[in-house]
Amino acid sequence: MNSELIAKLNERTAKIGIVGLGYVGLPLMLRYCEVGYKVIGFDIDQTKVDALRAGRSYIEHITSASIRNATELGFEPTTDFSRAREVDALILCVPTPLNKYREPDLSFVLDTTESLLPYLHPGMVLSLESTTYPGTTEEELKPRIEKRGFTVGNDVFLVFSPEREDPGNQNFSTRSIPKVCGGCTPACLEAGIALYRQVIDKVVPVSSTQAAELTKLLENIHRSVNIGLVNEMKMVADKMGIDIHEVIRAAATKPFGFVPYYPGPGIGGHCIPIDPFYLTWKAREYGMHTRFIELAGEINSSMPDYVVSKISLALNQRHKSISGSSVLVLGIAYKKNVDDVRESPSVLLMEKLRDLGAKVAYSDPHVPAFPKMRAHSFDLSSVALTEDNLRGFDCVLLATDHDKFDYQLLGKHAPLLVDCRGKFPQPADNIIRA
Repeated sequence: MNSELIAKLNERTAKIGIVGLGYVGLPLMLRYCEVGYKVIGFDIDQTKVDALRAGRSYIEHITSASIRNATELGFEPTTDFSRAREVDALILCVPTPLNKYREPDLSFVLDTTESLLPYLHPGMVLSLESTTYPGTTEEELKPRIEKRGFTVGNDVFLVFSPEREDPGNQNFSTRSIPKVCGGCTPACLEAGIALYRQVIDKVVPVSSTQAAELTKLLENIHRSVNIGLVNEMKMVADKMGIDIHEVIRAAATKPFGFVPYYPGPGIGGHCIPIDPFYLTWKAREYGMHTRFIELAGEINSSMPDYVVSKISLALNQRHKSISGSSVLVLGIAYKKNVDDVRESPSVLLMEKLRDLGAKVAYSDPHVPAFPKMRAHSFDLSSVALTEDNLRGFDCVLLATDHDKFDYQLLGKHAPLLVDCRGKFPQPADNIIRA
């Protein structure tokens, strides 16, 4: 069974099923199509499926031309999960958010798995790519598969291979980012390697699914902790009247032992604000309290309030209050040069300012209209940046430093500019660092 599957994968005659056609699943689909596999894409969102069938991309850095090309190569998007019976491999790329108690919410993973179970068949590989706590694959997916009468490692081959997409990064692509993979059994790992090695330049095998799950958490916790550190350093430097960005640039000239991280108004995206809490939750099962990770999370979560306090102080010095003031937020994507607003600190800032009575607007060249979000709602469209528009706001908040912004225009015409990203190193009467 294993040898037949691997032969199909190696010969690229296997049909691939990708479940979840978002920032992770869509680039992966394009890569499989590019090398000659037939791909069925599954998603519960009919609007996404309709867009893909019409040859339209809904993610900025993925072109509609690439979608049309994939369709010509045999890509089929669908909401019909029964078509999973046609594929030889299923790759799950669904969200793993936190619930309101900041505990792991595996509902997307488990509901998706339950929807697919009736259509599993012997001789297929199933890979979970969604970030989760160590033990999820073995404790949640494996028993469900075996309840259907399959033996994992003999009939169905189960692996965990964490996604490592970095939207907007021009230096790395789906193909060039090494792929970690762990299997429930040696036969599972062999199938997982065969699944990915045709489309990824380097596959990195590890000893278990748990090791692969923890690898992804370590990567993002590393970032969270270091961002928390530099955010705390920013607040200390600000009290001392020192530009933290100048300090970071100077420290980065050391050729060893230092990696530059940069402060901001908080952290966003689908990984760094969420993933560390998957480990802190699981660690409690073992009687462990992950103080270091949680402290970084507290600092990062407090940054929007810090920024609001800086805005309040700056307006107060101009004999104004936040209530009644007009504030333009620059950049609502969670990082520069992308259209992804998930967990964006800019959105939190907009809500906090609105709750304090500010008249809030935003400008983002990557997000022309405020998108539908589960937890946030604004009926707004992006404001054009002109001299007259800028002069009309009491405060302009640089939250996300997109390259498309005209920083010379901003610095010259914003009556008050609060800079969260260190884009204005020279002192000016109208510019406040936050």
